[in-house]
Amino acid sequence: MRFFETSKYHSFKKSTYIALRWIGILGQLISVNFVYFILNFRFDFITSNIVIFLGILSNLYLIFIYNKTQLSDRSAFIFLVIDILQLGILVFLTGGIVNPFIIFILIPSVFSSSNLSFRTNILLVGLTTMLLIFLTFYSRDLPFPLSDHFHVSPYYYYSIPIALIIALFFLNYFAMTFGEQSRLRKEALAKMEEVMAKEHELLSLGGQAAAAAHSLGTPLSTIKLITKDLIKQFKDNKDVKKDIQLLSSQTDRCNEILKRLSLNPIEEDNFIDKDISIRDYLSEIILSFKETSKKNFIFNYDKDSNSKKITKSIEIIYGLRNFIGNSNKFSKNNIYITLKSDSEFTEITIEDDGPGYPSDVLSKIGEPYLKTSDLYQKSKTGLGLGIFIGKTLLEKNFALINCDNSKTRGGVEILIKWKNIELFNI
Repeated sequence: MRFFETSKYHSFKKSTYIALRWIGILGQLISVNFVYFILNFRFDFITSNIVIFLGILSNLYLIFIYNKTQLSDRSAFIFLVIDILQLGILVFLTGGIVNPFIIFILIPSVFSSSNLSFRTNILLVGLTTMLLIFLTFYSRDLPFPLSDHFHVSPYYYYSIPIALIIALFFLNYFAMTFGEQSRLRKEALAKMEEVMAKEHELLSLGGQAAAAAHSLGTPLSTIKLITKDLIKQFKDNKDVKKDIQLLSSQTDRCNEILKRLSLNPIEEDNFIDKDISIRDYLSEIILSFKETSKKNFIFNYDKDSNSKKITKSIEIIYGLRNFIGNSNKFSKNNIYITLKSDSEFTEITIEDDGPGYPSDVLSKIGEPYLKTSDLYQKSKTGLGLGIFIGKTLLEKNFALINCDNSKTRGGVEILIKWKNIELFNI
């Protein structure tokens, strides 16, 4: 499955990274303003604060524009490069390699070493090394009056970057080694648990299915006999007769499922059991909800939209059913599903006329175990686990997802978007 393949990609949690960046930015602001206003040191104060402000903007981008809950290896690399360059500029303005805060330049690459890929770590270590060498030979002087009193031997001066580079390689090597070992142990443990669970399931499921078939055989047969009598009684009432025939067909379906499970307890679900287009995916999913829901499903799509078939993906089916199911659960009357597809992108929008997301958790949608502080809303909402699982499954299948409140429908608005080159290669 694509989910298990892409789950091996390196990434880390966005909210944790954002929190760490806020701590770093706050430390920079305190340090720069403390030495300028309290210690009366003189340096390029305005430029230093502008550099810190750019760091704040990049963090706000992560919070409000970057919608994924996990930072991919590529995205993490870009933002860690920004962190390294920002710290490098601040140190360049305040003394270069002899600034005691130079050690903080090591943090981004060390932080990445246990979370990101080997290639990304090598690039970050290389960038940090080049920056340390650059700051050894090029920088502004230490803030006045320190610059008038700080004089050291060249042996000591050049030992600073050498020590930092050695520490950088040493820390990254050990972090990567232990991080890889930890990942291998977790993967091995997960596989072991999966095998044990499967064995336990195979041992118990067959007996349970046989027992269920035996126990349910009598009541299902009774229902079947009653439906036959009801069809005779209401043969002149077309509406009632149609409902009874549906009940009879569903009874037969239950019998068939139980027989198959008795013979083969590991049989897969045959819902969407072939390769079809994304429009047919949505049509089948909507139809499955219409069988049990009295709400209106309004499905709009371009007749000329891309009708290319995609490989059956359980993860995409589950993700789409999850979001449509949530709208069905929380909407008042209507669920609006819109499909737009051209030669480059495929975009699905799911909206409803329900209460929408509580405002205090809107920015965190996609994370598990969310709780609103609104007592009225709390009684009507869950913990966000379904959205978390559905969002993760679709994102692992290369979808971009944005969860917001609809400005036109009143409820939620889910935007799911793929590049066609990635969607049709799943």
